[in-house]
Amino acid sequence: MKLDSLHRVYFVGIGGIGMSAIARYFNQKGIKVSGYDRTETALTKQLSAEGMEIHYADDVQLIDSKADLVVYTPAIPADHKELNYYREQGYEVVKRSDVLQEITRNLFSITVAGTHGKTTVSTMIAQILRHSGYGCNAFLGGISVNYESNFWGDERAVAVIEADEYDRSFLKLSPDIALLTSIDADHLDIYGTKESIEEAFIQYCHNIKPNGTLLVKYGLHRDEDLKAENKLHYSLQNDMADSYATNIRMDNGGYEFDVMQQDWMIDNLKLNIGGMHNVENAVAAITVAHLLGISNDKIRAAVAAFKGIKRRFEYLVKNEKAVYIDDYAHHPEELKSLINSAITLFKGKRCTVIFQPHLFSRTRDFADEFADSLSLADEVILLPIYPARELPIPGISSKTIASKMKDTDVKIMERDEVPRWIAEHPVELLITAGAGNVDLLREPLQEIVSKQ
Repeated sequence: MKLDSLHRVYFVGIGGIGMSAIARYFNQKGIKVSGYDRTETALTKQLSAEGMEIHYADDVQLIDSKADLVVYTPAIPADHKELNYYREQGYEVVKRSDVLQEITRNLFSITVAGTHGKTTVSTMIAQILRHSGYGCNAFLGGISVNYESNFWGDERAVAVIEADEYDRSFLKLSPDIALLTSIDADHLDIYGTKESIEEAFIQYCHNIKPNGTLLVKYGLHRDEDLKAENKLHYSLQNDMADSYATNIRMDNGGYEFDVMQQDWMIDNLKLNIGGMHNVENAVAAITVAHLLGISNDKIRAAVAAFKGIKRRFEYLVKNEKAVYIDDYAHHPEELKSLINSAITLFKGKRCTVIFQPHLFSRTRDFADEFADSLSLADEVILLPIYPARELPIPGISSKTIASKMKDTDVKIMERDEVPRWIAEHPVELLITAGAGNVDLLREPLQEIVSKQ
């Protein structure tokens, strides 16, 4: 795969968050980019506006027959006509992870892995590096609100990469600085067992370049197996870690805090996004910035300017009467952290959560945990399961979760029934959560809640 001789690149699954970042990379280089995706989204519309040609039918007549390189995502089904045509005709067909490996091979790489937190931490690091003038290339798994993109390029030979554990693609990367935020069980449809996931994260740590640094959240399971030449720990508040937050104060839906290390500190940091977990994420990002030699003043300014990531504790309404937060949370631990943070920041407000479970297998594997997390809310509306890449599993539905929630007011509704229900039942603290198409409720609910 010779990237410097490419003229035309075709993406099968161009609307995926990881795929679109690489599509934007090639587009910025002046290479002709086109592709297929199953459905039109806000992101694919934006890619089209940036000059990429996208279609939504799996039709060989619509492909770029002159493509030098065809990139696909493992989420594409095996019987996909376009992908199989390209293979049969002898085109160079490669996985997204192989392209990312090639793009970043000669760059100083900072990678962020973990079942939760990786999008926020990687975006925070990229924000600090860009805002401070240090510079970086960013390949992110979420849309930065500051820059309205999941990719940006820079002359500096540094890359910040969200390292996705799905299908083990993150094991292709060789980082100089590697972060690990969590190793909770997820993607059991791919890995099979919790132990299998843990082994993949252990291997990720082994792939760090000689003299590289590993930064791990303090207290992770199997920490002793996460090995590197230089290893540091970060934490929200545990002073046994190398880097931790102290003097945390809540301020208008955000936080003020200091970060301490044994021989260094930075005080009076201001983070203008909610969620105590985001203070911990900021500790990780700030630790990396300090490792790179960025000054306290520049770190402080970059953190204060950080506006967050679309669908990560994103405030859509915040006034005296009501608060509406939208989040991508689709794992029980993420939901727990999301709801806990919201009810702590907005004490006394009745909390309503609208949750769309993502994948039948994940619902089956974590039904008890989902029920526990959702029970933190005062009332819950469950939407039907979003299948993504899966076929239905007999006996598994949103009722599987609802049946385990004994003491919470829980309802099951179709997505299109929700706006009217919310209009008739004013909310105080509303959360929409999930990784499917629950985000289609954002605009209608934002309009309704802002007028209540």
